[in-house]
Amino acid sequence: MTDYRTLLSFGPEGWGDDIAAGVLVTVALALATLPFGLAIGFLVALAKQSGEKTLRLAGNIYTTVFRGLPELLTLFLVFYGAQIGIQQFVRLFDAKATVEINSFVAGMVALGAVFSAYASEVFQSAFRAIPNGQYEGGYAIGLSKLQTMRLVILPQLIRIALPGLGNLWLILLKDTALVSVIGLADILRQTGIAARVTREAFLFFGLACLIYLALAILSSIAFGAIERWSGKGGVQR
Repeated sequence: MTDYRTLLSFGPEGWGDDIAAGVLVTVALALATLPFGLAIGFLVALAKQSGEKTLRLAGNIYTTVFRGLPELLTLFLVFYGAQIGIQQFVRLFDAKATVEINSFVAGMVALGAVFSAYASEVFQSAFRAIPNGQYEGGYAIGLSKLQTMRLVILPQLIRIALPGLGNLWLILLKDTALVSVIGLADILRQTGIAARVTREAFLFFGLACLIYLALAILSSIAFGAIERWSGKGGVQR
C-alpha cells in the first residue's frame, strides 16, 4: 500500500523538497515579473494617452499584439526565437559562439510582455477616471507636469487601478505554470516529475492545485489589505 506521507515528506524518500523548491521558483518568477510588467504597462498607457499620434499608434499595436497572441506562443517566441536571433547576431563576430537564454529570464520577459499589455488597459481606464480638473489644479498651484503626475495623479491612479491589477496578478500567478514547458523547475514541472516517477498523478497534481489555490487566497488577502490601506487616503463620499 502506498504511503502518501512518505511521498510528500522532506528528505531522500519524499518529494517535499522538490515541490517546495518549485513553489519558490513560481513565486520568485511572479514577483520578478510584476514590477517589470507594471513599469512597461504604465509607459504604454502613457503612450496611449499621449497627444503624439505615433506614440498612440505604437502603444495600441503593442497591446493588440501581446493581448492577441497566446501566452504559450509568446513564451516560445522569446525562449526559442530570441535565442536564435541573438545567436545569429553574435555569430557575425564569432562564428563558433553559442547563446543560451536562461529559462527564468525568458519566462519573465514573455509573461511580463503579456502582463504589461493588459496592465496598460487597466492604467488607461484609471487615467480616464481622473477628472481633467485634477491636472488643471496641479498646474494652477505651480506644479510642473512631472510633479502633477507624481504628486496628484499617480496616488489616485494606483488607488483606482488596484482592483484590476489584483486580478492581473492572479492571472500572472497561474500563467507561471507555462514555464514548465521550457524546463524551469516550477510547481507544475516538479509535481509532474513526481507524478510520472511514482505513478501517483492524482496525488501530486491535486497537491499542485491546492498550492496554486493557497497562493491565490494569500494574494487576495494581501491585495485586499493594500486596497483598504490605500483607500484611507481617498476622499470619503
